[in-house]
Amino acid sequence: MNRRRTALKGVVLMGAAGLLALSGVSMAGSQAGTAAEPVLIGHYGSMTGKEATFGQSTDNGIRLAVEEINAAGGLNGRPLQVITYDTKGESGEAGKAVTRLITSDKVTAVLGEVASTLSLAGGAVCQERKVPMISPSSTNPAVTRGRDYVFRVCFIDPFQGMVVAKFAHENLKKDKVAVLYDQSAAYSKGLRDEFKKALKKMGGTIVADEAYSGGDQDFSAQLTTIKASGAQAIFVPGYYTDVGNIALQARKLGIGKEVPLLGGDGWDSEQLAKIAGEAIEGSYYSNHYAPDQATDDVKVFVEKYKAAYGGQTPDGLAALGYDAALILADALKRSNCEGGKALRDAIASTKGFKGVTGMITIDKNRDATKSAVMVEMKMADDGNLKPAWVATVDAAE
Repeated sequence: MNRRRTALKGVVLMGAAGLLALSGVSMAGSQAGTAAEPVLIGHYGSMTGKEATFGQSTDNGIRLAVEEINAAGGLNGRPLQVITYDTKGESGEAGKAVTRLITSDKVTAVLGEVASTLSLAGGAVCQERKVPMISPSSTNPAVTRGRDYVFRVCFIDPFQGMVVAKFAHENLKKDKVAVLYDQSAAYSKGLRDEFKKALKKMGGTIVADEAYSGGDQDFSAQLTTIKASGAQAIFVPGYYTDVGNIALQARKLGIGKEVPLLGGDGWDSEQLAKIAGEAIEGSYYSNHYAPDQATDDVKVFVEKYKAAYGGQTPDGLAALGYDAALILADALKRSNCEGGKALRDAIASTKGFKGVTGMITIDKNRDATKSAVMVEMKMADDGNLKPAWVATVDAAE
């Protein structure tokens, strides 16, 4: 768990990492010197576990947004307070966390999760209890389908799959692509399906389609098949922990860097470079924003985040957590801080919201219409491998 190194006005962390380790819960918010009753917001995320950076980054982004809102006087004179529970990256824990947030803590709305499988579990509870939920970054279409109380502020996999396929076909001129996906994750399976569909439509060929299960350590059999397939690139729509090991083993098997790995936003963690090292250099993935994008909104956000979190550069999960919290706050203000159907309707009416990750409009399926970026894992001037912005693809393209 990342510790705060700079205290910001209007926030109470209540033990931060120590409290999370003991009880799986942390709280942020403040009465801001007033007796006004706070608006309670729940967040469930993988604060620990193998994808812990997902939950930690999202939580950081949410808290930064809440602190800014409270410092400006809150919503209709009321401060926001965030209660966070750790899912440990497990679906069962996600359902329990959301149930506790709604039944025990009486939150007005819920933010979370990152992993689509966990958002499906938590979203089922929110839908049953009629409590609005916004996922910052779950991209599988099923997360919002048939659930009129569940929303998201990220793009969805049909768009993300098209973005990566288009980049491989048009920018990299790679039309013979192998796929290596996590058959245990809804996110990975869905993104694999959409990529395959899009690449074939563009005239490309899937030369191998191999599977693994998240947490596997040996990928040699799949990679040997892929090497023999003549693949010009390998699409790996998994999470950064597995992707790092896959990259290392691919290079050891003699699959050179002229065969780049391609991926989705599940790669987005500073841990990827630490796990894979130079093996991931020259590979690409789609994301929701890039910290080196030359826009004023991104520059300001990166500066504020670094000031709040000891110089850390915010990843896409942090940016989406920030945007999700701001969109929820905007809807709360428009619903006069009421929950239930009033808040649901306010979120659904979000149009042209200018976020750090782009212009966000919630469509009829409660999904976000917005742009995506492609980034390359590249050696930076400081000698560290980092994602560097390559291209932006709008939803209309």
